[in-house]
Amino acid sequence: MATQATGIFKQVAIKREVTYGTIPVAASAQLLRRVQSTVDLSKDTYSSNEIRPDMQIADFRHGVRRVKGSLQGELSPKTYSDILSSMLKRDFTAGVSVASLTLTIGGSAGAWTVTRSAGSYLTDGFKIGDVVTLAGCTNAGNNANNLLIYALTATVATCIVLNASSLTAETSSASACTVAVKGKKTWIPTSGQTDNSYSLEHWYNDTTQSEVFSGIKFDKGTINLPPTGMATAQFDVIGQNITTAQTRYFTSPTAITSTGVVAAVNGVLVVNGVAQAVVTGLSIVIDPTFSGDPVVGANVIPNQFAGPVNVTGQFTAYFTDNTLRDLFVNETESSLIVALTTNNTASADFVTFVLPRIKLGGQQKNDGTGGIVQTFPFQALLNVNGGTGQSTEQTTILIQDSAA
Repeated sequence: MATQATGIFKQVAIKREVTYGTIPVAASAQLLRRVQSTVDLSKDTYSSNEIRPDMQIADFRHGVRRVKGSLQGELSPKTYSDILSSMLKRDFTAGVSVASLTLTIGGSAGAWTVTRSAGSYLTDGFKIGDVVTLAGCTNAGNNANNLLIYALTATVATCIVLNASSLTAETSSASACTVAVKGKKTWIPTSGQTDNSYSLEHWYNDTTQSEVFSGIKFDKGTINLPPTGMATAQFDVIGQNITTAQTRYFTSPTAITSTGVVAAVNGVLVVNGVAQAVVTGLSIVIDPTFSGDPVVGANVIPNQFAGPVNVTGQFTAYFTDNTLRDLFVNETESSLIVALTTNNTASADFVTFVLPRIKLGGQQKNDGTGGIVQTFPFQALLNVNGGTGQSTEQTTILIQDSAA
């Protein structure tokens, strides 16, 4: 009996292309973690429309090739950072770090304040939604915690500790402290946008079959955060062509990432500057629009042309008061920040999504004997008032990844 391919032996590897549709050199590809990858080749097909005396169809042809499908996985730091950065049209870059600060730590749980004696957080480039760490504090317990900034002035950062642990009030020794954005960030830029494409290989190790899909672009990404269970990510693809072989193309790819999976029970959700304890679910959809048309004399589409990046989503929350409902009723613009960690330690790896300007597009309540839940669809918008020297970034969405 012939060997049958099995999913457990299938491996998925990816690498950026230098030229759209041209498979890059085999070295330095990245193996991907997945729940499933359904990327595959499809073709336009055509049946003859002739009216024949034999009352039958006499011809059937294949037309333009198209690669379609999706890559589905559980969200973890670093694993999908390259894909996410391509969808946002900007590579991840290191966040700001400022040393030789004198800091005063005060406040209380959920509203810790980190006050600097000189200089400006805004001028230095810190933003609302940044997760930062401190170093050099007098009390060692204040160092290395993941602190989410949810309010910011030139000298005061108001923070939540992501694992809800406490800080200790102090004034540090003169010029002893460092405040640093952890990991790297990306966002949709207002200029200089990238337009990356990839080649993706399905290697069936048990049947020694290789399928390399070229000209891959990610035309939709959906991040789902259920109230229990793992956060998930789905990336829909469009591509140009397939190359098959009986030997692996991406030889010796980099091993899959080893970061933990993020979950709803670990992290913080902030809507309109207020941490939420009643939200029951969240989804964010990143939709970079692409368009491409067939041309005469070719069986592939020569390119997929980039359009605007549309960011939408929805969250659900228990109906407790008028606060969230009235954001919709009064057409009040707000913001959304979600930070998801891999565990409940103070310095856990994390991924954050910051939407500095959103507008709710509806609110619908369910009914029944249990708690009443409201559903709020939203549209994310360009934050026209953000940018250099401001407390927020001039973008629609910003992503921070501690391991990118």
